[in-house]
Amino acid sequence: MSPTETGLVVMFADVAGSTRLYEQLGDARALALVTRCLDLARDTAAGYGGRLIKTIGDEVMLVFPTADAAAAAAAEIQGKMPELGRSEDVKVAFRIGFHFGPAIERDGDVFGDSVNTAARMAAQAKAGQIILSAPTAATLSPFMRGRLREVDVMTVKGKEKDIGIVELLWQDSADQTMIVARPVLRVADLELVHGADTIRLDAGTLAITLGRDAQCDVVFTDKWASRLHARIERRRDKFALIDQSSNGTYVTFEGEPEILLHREELLLRGRGRISLGHPYDMNPDDTLSFACSEHTQR
Repeated sequence: MSPTETGLVVMFADVAGSTRLYEQLGDARALALVTRCLDLARDTAAGYGGRLIKTIGDEVMLVFPTADAAAAAAAEIQGKMPELGRSEDVKVAFRIGFHFGPAIERDGDVFGDSVNTAARMAAQAKAGQIILSAPTAATLSPFMRGRLREVDVMTVKGKEKDIGIVELLWQDSADQTMIVARPVLRVADLELVHGADTIRLDAGTLAITLGRDAQCDVVFTDKWASRLHARIERRRDKFALIDQSSNGTYVTFEGEPEILLHREELLLRGRGRISLGHPYDMNPDDTLSFACSEHTQR
């Protein structure tokens, strides 16, 4: 069957703490309870036009035609979970995440960036939470948007910009913490100078590589450097230096003693310099200087 691309809401619902359930109830009873939870998610989703794509262990992958349908189904699923738990005198809840975007349907499965993003949303959820992406939240009806609170922002691999994380408040509770102020997104910039070359990393850059290999983004000639020595990776409003070399990476923050990094990572800050495979004083010519800065964006 030929694949077709369409706009879908992809949802993942994962039974939280299933390992603990197996320890508490034993394999047979826990498996039966998890199966009832997954059946509940499937059947409830069907009432809102949702379809089960597949079951992955203690998790289901569902698709919906609209974000409103997904939000309503997710709220009903979470609301029904306590009753299932009472049958075994345990607490059970789903961790639910969903995202709307283009997806490819083929041979009964769904593929694409929207699937990956929905999985990341579910991974951010705690037991009993429903998490969705900010772009998905923007497609909700005014009524549903009134049930949201903005939680955080996250860097997603393959995305040029960070994605906002939003929680759907599915129950009326006096102890719900309401966030009035929108989270401030800090945008990181990093300027690197290597010899006569200046490289600027901004919100559109996820990572660069350092080393002797000609395919690296910043190529060093120093014999102490490994071919693929290190990388610098953007983490939301920060940049992390990750060493993956044999001889280590030496980092000096302005006004501070030199630090040796070996198979570790370090968040860059302020100004400083980076030497691959040796202390700075051994070969000051083939080093990398850096300057970090940031600005806010709402």
